[in-house]
Amino acid sequence: MRNPNMMRQAALLTLLLALASCKSSPPIDYAGPIATWSAYGSDEGGLKYSPLTQITTENVDQLETAWIYHHGDFSDGSGEYGRTSFQATPIVVDDTLYFCTAFNRVIALEPETGDERWTFDPRLEAKLGSGPYPLTCRGVAYWADPQPQPDAVCNTRIFTGTRDAELIALDALTGAPCPSFGEHGRVRLREGIGEAEAWEYYPTSPPLVIRDVVVVGALVADNVRADAPSGVVRAFDVHSGELRWAWDPVPPGWDPEPGPGGRSYQSGTPNVWSIMSGDSKRGLVFVPTGNAAPDVYGGERHGLDYYSSSTVALDASTGEAVWHFQTVHHDVWDYDVPCQPTLFQIPGVGGGAPAVAQATKMGHVFLLHRETGEPLYPVEERSVPGGGVKGEMLSPTQPFPTHPPPLHPTSLTPDDAWGFTFIDRRDCAEKLASWRSEGIFTPPSLQGSVQYPGSAGGPNWGGVAIDPVNGVLFINQIRMALVSTLIPRKQYDQLDTSEVVYPDELYPMQGTPYGVKRGAVLSSWGAPCNAPPWGTLTAVDLKSGAVLWDVTLGTTRDQAPFPLWLSLGAPNLGGSIVTAGGVVFIAATTDKFLRGFDAQTGEEIWKQRLPYTGNSTPMTYRLRPTSKQYVVIAAGGHGWSEPGDALMAFTLPD
Repeated sequence: MRNPNMMRQAALLTLLLALASCKSSPPIDYAGPIATWSAYGSDEGGLKYSPLTQITTENVDQLETAWIYHHGDFSDGSGEYGRTSFQATPIVVDDTLYFCTAFNRVIALEPETGDERWTFDPRLEAKLGSGPYPLTCRGVAYWADPQPQPDAVCNTRIFTGTRDAELIALDALTGAPCPSFGEHGRVRLREGIGEAEAWEYYPTSPPLVIRDVVVVGALVADNVRADAPSGVVRAFDVHSGELRWAWDPVPPGWDPEPGPGGRSYQSGTPNVWSIMSGDSKRGLVFVPTGNAAPDVYGGERHGLDYYSSSTVALDASTGEAVWHFQTVHHDVWDYDVPCQPTLFQIPGVGGGAPAVAQATKMGHVFLLHRETGEPLYPVEERSVPGGGVKGEMLSPTQPFPTHPPPLHPTSLTPDDAWGFTFIDRRDCAEKLASWRSEGIFTPPSLQGSVQYPGSAGGPNWGGVAIDPVNGVLFINQIRMALVSTLIPRKQYDQLDTSEVVYPDELYPMQGTPYGVKRGAVLSSWGAPCNAPPWGTLTAVDLKSGAVLWDVTLGTTRDQAPFPLWLSLGAPNLGGSIVTAGGVVFIAATTDKFLRGFDAQTGEEIWKQRLPYTGNSTPMTYRLRPTSKQYVVIAAGGHGWSEPGDALMAFTLPD
């Protein structure tokens, strides 16, 4: 017979344990600030900072899913479209959230519910596959007429670029094309570019709206040919779509050479494929440039790399170059500048001067005066390895920042080889011993040259986030080495490309004496030959240049079977944001998590599993004094992972 008292005691104990295991939700603070997210990087200067304080280090672990929107635009590359990557960061202006899909549809949602308000389909002409890159659209731009006309259409506009190289203006209220802009709301960007395949030239990053112009650059396919499409940057009137100026990035005094197919801009020049920034007060546009073509052999450039791998400040009214700072001289490593120039002004940093932080794939962060381009702290020209192939003209030195110092390891030798076991470590050591590996800036060679950092980073287009109140910069990086092998033209042309398998890739570099084979430096087990961590998140004190903390970002989950889910860091593509609540939010990794880190300590204090990898940059907003704060992330893969279409919002429970 059971004892009733014992039963009651057991029930009470069970209840107490259950209550003890439940963490009560603290009340939501509605007294703090409200803020939207009006541009890709939170503002035109790309700080990726929010003043919101409702979500804090104390309550971030209570976040729950508020809504999920599935847009349906994704592909694994087996159908009409090529592979897709959902890299968009939405913007929120007034009471509407706007974003674009990989198929360049633009969608407007109610920010607190995820309910659809309107969609626009550009009905792409170029449904031919993506060429060497996944289809993607990183964002859209917003403009409001300072003198709106009553009942007029397009008083507020959304601008977006498309896969078939068009710039489109939409009415922000309805999604209808703006009839006064170009032809039925469209401007064709191929005009003046000349002959190019559909996959060789098109925008992937959001346009920049500054004053009364909308500025646009474009992706140009890497390492295909020496006479690649021009890297011209153009500005169009926000009202009419009329071309206001074009910056053709040729050296000063150089006259662009017209060419076939109606080409009026110089071929082979550095392009601007990543995110631009603006300073409306000073009338400056800041552009991060790519490489003159092709990326890993410079013998045929003939001086066209004057603006390569640089931060360039352009006059927003004329397009004239005001200054430029080159992060890599005669770049033959594909170290083009991928990160948005980030504008800030912080007392105690560079004497409180208006500044721009430019992060690069090498893990270098250059702090420059925004008005002159002069470094705020010493930059050293250091000797680097020489001995390039015949026809190459390497620079004997490269610029290195000292404040902060380089944030990525700079060498990988056979003695550094890593492996899970002695067997794969020995395999890595043998591979590394067979290639040139003399540290950062070892030039490409016929033998094969180790590139560490690799051409994917370090950091990539995710860039940096800056807390302007505390003067801290946050940067996420990949740590994986690459090997580049130049192949003489005759030998390259005889290759059977079907025999080249992942992780190796071939690029023809037509018009040069070489093709190139590139690939990650992996062991026979498929693991990186460099020691972990393979992904990091780092905080830097901008006043002192010191690293405050450096933590592992990501795990091997989704890359290795259970139980081999190890905290070794993960390759990552995407960016971080930081809030006044003291939280750094980032996804980006291959293990399908959105994470929250304590901005002061680097401790991981929250993570949420996503349905697909979140290879994008999150954003956050709070619309009204009675509203909650939301954090939104695009989760849809990076082109070589499972594709998806989820836009997800998280908030605190009621």
